[in-house]
Amino acid sequence: MEKRFNITELFLSAVATYPDKVAIVDKQTKISFTQLLDDVKSKAHYFAKKGIQKGDRVLVFVPMGIDLYRIVLALFYMGATVVFLDEWTSRKRLNLCCQLADCKAFIGTWKTHLLRLFSSEIRKIPIKLHRHLRSGNSYALSDTQVEDVALITFTTGSTGIPKAALRTHGFLLEQFRALEDKMQAHPADVDMSVLPIVLLINLGVGSTSIIADFKSSKPAKMHAARIINQLEAQQVSRIVASPYFMKRLAEEIKSNPRPLPHLRAIFTGGAPVFQKEALLFTEVFPHKHIQIVYGSTEAEPISSIEAKYVAEDHITYIPDVGLCVGRPYPATQVKILKITDEDLFDISAGQFKVLQCEEKEWGEIIVAGPHVLAAYFKNEDALRKTKIRSNGRYWHRTGDAGYLKDGMLYLTGRCQTLIESGNRYISPFIFENYLQFIPGVSLGTILKIEGQMMAFVELESRVANRQLIEKTIRSLPLFIDEIRFCKLPRDQRHHSKIDYNKLLDSIK
Repeated sequence: MEKRFNITELFLSAVATYPDKVAIVDKQTKISFTQLLDDVKSKAHYFAKKGIQKGDRVLVFVPMGIDLYRIVLALFYMGATVVFLDEWTSRKRLNLCCQLADCKAFIGTWKTHLLRLFSSEIRKIPIKLHRHLRSGNSYALSDTQVEDVALITFTTGSTGIPKAALRTHGFLLEQFRALEDKMQAHPADVDMSVLPIVLLINLGVGSTSIIADFKSSKPAKMHAARIINQLEAQQVSRIVASPYFMKRLAEEIKSNPRPLPHLRAIFTGGAPVFQKEALLFTEVFPHKHIQIVYGSTEAEPISSIEAKYVAEDHITYIPDVGLCVGRPYPATQVKILKITDEDLFDISAGQFKVLQCEEKEWGEIIVAGPHVLAAYFKNEDALRKTKIRSNGRYWHRTGDAGYLKDGMLYLTGRCQTLIESGNRYISPFIFENYLQFIPGVSLGTILKIEGQMMAFVELESRVANRQLIEKTIRSLPLFIDEIRFCKLPRDQRHHSKIDYNKLLDSIK
């Protein structure tokens, strides 16, 4: 028999314990836990009056702020399924996600409602609501089960069409427990969470959340000094953000030192943190706890490591040594399988279809655990390609390459970017880590295109010494046919990783 549970119950418990405490601060606006609950019930009543019912999928396209959490919690509260889109979502991605999710309702800002003029998929959605409308009446908590779907989010789609990841109420509870434990979340925290899911954890723990004053859709335009003013004014004790966000803050503080005495911990993830960034973080925040978390949309967290351990490694180009991402989280099981393009779904007799790798041997990282997603919405092809069922348990194929050594997990990049060379692989990822330490280099990678090994290098400035950079690259134990200096495209979600598909498209 299924267990009754609604993820909003964590928030309700926090409200009962900290009724008058500030829940969220968004620029000059503050809202207490009790006020937020009143708004949540009012929103739920309004949504129900407009025709949204338990089990309905509702597309929410609202920027991170107090109103986003009013809406999300209200939909959870009434048993509807939130279909969440990031602020950076493009029109093409929006249409794809609408097709995948087949929603009954759409809630957005007046700007996002203008997209109806250009999106036939949004026009197909029966109920369309603005975020600010509300009702004055209350609403009762929906009787949901742990297996009822609460949230659908989308992968970036960097390797194809975005996948709709299903998060049930029970799964969100397991993810809450895992991240709460990993981040040592505490009610006394004043937290700046740039990652939307983490703020939900804060609302369950009873800590105060500060919304960073920047547009996540335009990370390159963030004003780091403005964010630092927020950290000081709000006495922020913890930051949870992408490596790019933290890099911008660290560079600003390095140029214009600010002590930030209340800040005790920094958690960063969503993209690799190479050694150059780890060195910067530990230099600028020498007495803070800085944790690098490795995970994915389908499995968060997988492992973590303190930045100081990444920073202290000797920097040299060693082709077979990956980037350490720490010891796997206790509830996460990790295996390394031989790299293959085969579908590995539904393996009989509890044995993997491909062989497991030996210690230190490169392969694909697969993970299992209570906080690892087992399903996608209406995507059997993705299920076959990325999930393995063995002995009643689902394992997720991360698509990341790596190896285990002495109980520690090491990354060597995405499986699809590895370059076969005889009986071994060449890793662009390892090359990228080293390349950042060449003076004048901001970012770089290597690709094999039509049999030619090509290096792509982005310079820190126009005055960088190209000849010295090229000489250093050609001195490595790696034959490069051509070196190109160019601006490299970044991922849309975190602006931290190279977008290989866009890079390849740009040179065709």
